[in-house]
Amino acid sequence: MTTRAPLPRLGWALTGSGHYVQETIDLMRRMPKLDIFLSKAADEVLRQYGKDLSGMQEGTRIFRDGAASAPPVGNFYKGHYHTLILGPATSNTVAKCVVGISDTLPTNVFAQAGKQRVPAIVFACDTRPIMDTEAPSGWFKVYPRPVDLENTEKLKAFSYTTVVETLPELEEALFARMAEIGEAVA
Repeated sequence: MTTRAPLPRLGWALTGSGHYVQETIDLMRRMPKLDIFLSKAADEVLRQYGKDLSGMQEGTRIFRDGAASAPPVGNFYKGHYHTLILGPATSNTVAKCVVGISDTLPTNVFAQAGKQRVPAIVFACDTRPIMDTEAPSGWFKVYPRPVDLENTEKLKAFSYTTVVETLPELEEALFARMAEIGEAVA
């Protein structure tokens, strides 16, 4: 008997960023066949911001960063994913991706997606010298360091990787990808 491979899914990795976290969750709720990969920092940030992942479409799976070998990444080798979204991505996560460090679930799925030529869309947080970002107590100005901005630029040169800098750019890239593969969005 032949086993059919499951239909490819969208993978979405959350890092420890609160940058547009509610808007990101709202966008995730519209995605069919979704797997969510949470770093330990993402779990903390969701609690700090009073956010949860309820209301996702039926069949959404959530993988938490709890094992040293990150077992869920093996699904990239089995063709389970058509696209990976990484974001909002902290400057720490972007830097790790740039130099090839895979020590969290999000950085590990990014590496494995690249090794399998699965397109990735990275919603980088630190993209301009002065930005507004949300913290649990409100909105604040932040001043990304030159190294943070340089790493975001370096990531743009990666194969199979699209780096977006704003929520509208994320939506545009995601909806274009979903249309490309013929997947309807709610």
